[in-house]
Order: sequence, then C-alpha cells, then structure tokens
Amino acid sequence: MGAAIQQKDGGGRRRGRRRSRARPMAEINVTPFVDVMLVLLIIFMVAAPLMTVGVPVELPKTAAGALPGEEEEPLTVTMTAAGEIQIQTTPVAREDLVARLRAIASERTSDRVYLRADGAIAYSDVMQVMGALNAGGFANVGLVTDTGGPALDGRPASATAPQGE
Repeated sequence: MGAAIQQKDGGGRRRGRRRSRARPMAEINVTPFVDVMLVLLIIFMVAAPLMTVGVPVELPKTAAGALPGEEEEPLTVTMTAAGEIQIQTTPVAREDLVARLRAIASERTSDRVYLRADGAIAYSDVMQVMGALNAGGFANVGLVTDTGGPALDGRPASATAPQGE
C-alpha cells in the first residue's frame, strides 16, 4: 500500500559533515574600522577650531557685525603694536610686502584680504599697508575688529548687534 523511500546515507545523518574546525575567516570585519574612523572624525572636529593660530593683537572694538564666510581660506595681514607685518603667521619686511602680495594674488581666486591692526598703531601706518595691499592686487580689504565697541548713534553696543548671532 505505501511506498517507502530508503535513504542512502545510512539512517538520517548528514552527508559530508565535518567536525567543527577553526577555519580562517575569509571576510573582513569593517565594524571596528568604522568605529575608529568615527572617533577620529569627532576628535578632529573638536580639535580643528582650537588649532587656529594667530598673532596676539589688541583689536579695536566696533559695533559692526561679522562678514559672511567664503570658500577659500581667507588671507590675513596682521600689524602688531611693535610694528611687525605678518602675512598669515609669516613675518614680512615692509619693503618686501608688495612683492609678496603680488605673488600670493597670482595664486588665489579671491581678491579679499583681511587686515588685523593693533589699536595702538597710527592711522597713517595702517593706511600705508592698505595702499600696499591694493598695489599687491587685493582690492577687497576687510578690517578686522572686535565686537562690543561703542555705537555712534547713542545706543549701547549690545543694542546694535544683529539678533540671532
């Protein structure tokens, strides 16, 4: 009445089963790699703003707001109270300033430069450096100041600052 099927492997055991041996893993586990990369990313994101090195300058205070950012790293020229002129953090002699600026201007796409001048420097010295910046190929000069200075309209400095910043 019924047909029986007979198995060839002898009683239901799996055929070809080996004893469990430790075989080398053929796949790369990327989870620890991703974990380490995320930790490094967080460390660099926190440390990057702290690595901004600048020359200590006592900037004058104004009521003006900040300028919008740009794509290229801004070029900064600094005038210290001692009379030194520095491009970024490199000291430059006054007579070499225009030649250095022309060389830098030929490599950059932006003609914007930021001038940081100590508040104790004479106005005429600042204007001479601004003339050198213009002669060096930088027509867009921004003067860097600290916020919180007096406003000329009689309001306190905190009332003239833009809201939300």
